[in-house]
Amino acid sequence: MVTSIRGPRRRCAAAALLLSAALSLTGCGERRATDAAPGAPDPLPSTATSPSASPDAPGASPYVEPGAGDGAPHYGDNNAHRRSGEMSPASAKDARKEADRIEPVLKRLWEARTWDAPSVRAALRPLGYEEERTGPKGERLGGTISIRDMEPRFQADHYVTPEGTRVGLRVHDDACVTAFVQKSNYEVKTNGPYMESGCFEPPFGH
Repeated sequence: MVTSIRGPRRRCAAAALLLSAALSLTGCGERRATDAAPGAPDPLPSTATSPSASPDAPGASPYVEPGAGDGAPHYGDNNAHRRSGEMSPASAKDARKEADRIEPVLKRLWEARTWDAPSVRAALRPLGYEEERTGPKGERLGGTISIRDMEPRFQADHYVTPEGTRVGLRVHDDACVTAFVQKSNYEVKTNGPYMESGCFEPPFGH
């Protein structure tokens, strides 16, 4: 009697175990994103690729140079003329001394609202600088200071020369003082000479 009862129970338990195993096998390998635990990140499909891994994704231009401004090809070479030269420590020190002589003169002119070239030239004359002279091909013939009108600027469809005066002082072959005074402000700084334009920074093209 006891044996006849245990037999069916054992068979039922074995059948239930087999059914459970079959169900777990059919579900294997089919886990979906909705099966993820709450709060877990959504899994990526196994075939997903990032845009950078695509063979069709455009790469970086081979012509972009370090410090190349807007990334234009050969920016560094094309703008070498806009970089001032290096000053030796001794030359930089001498240039700073001259800048300290020029700065109060331009400050006084600016406060007096006087920034035309003849007035600037007359105000700097007592400092003892000789006007720079150049030959027909731009070669330097003597003198150290150049006093000019402001650089013309392109506006809309024509060039406009703003009021004011620029000053360039050649302290040594590798050292300059560059300055300006105009209605809005004035400035005095030191720098090495530029490749094509001496002490004055070359203008930007439009």
